[in-house]
Amino acid sequence: MTKRAEYTDKMKHQLDELNTNIDKLEARANEIKADTQNAYKEQIAAVRHQSKLAVAKFDDLRASTEESWDNGVAEMEKIRDAFVHSFHYFKSQV
Repeated sequence: MTKRAEYTDKMKHQLDELNTNIDKLEARANEIKADTQNAYKEQIAAVRHQSKLAVAKFDDLRASTEESWDNGVAEMEKIRDAFVHSFHYFKSQV
């Protein structure tokens, strides 16, 4: 076998090996991306749930009587703080 043939065979083998490794890395990256997307979807659902709780409590607060106003405000602030915390946590993960 000539040096040229040896070199081209060796190079083809190396390139094929590199391409195989790239395919493996790409497959892993796609899996990680899908996992990340699922995690993000779960976190988004949690944040949206906190949002719904906050909106519902706000509606209750608006409809509350003078006697229940102070308690409603305290509950509203707790729910709002939980919502803000959930949002900031999700934002830090993105």
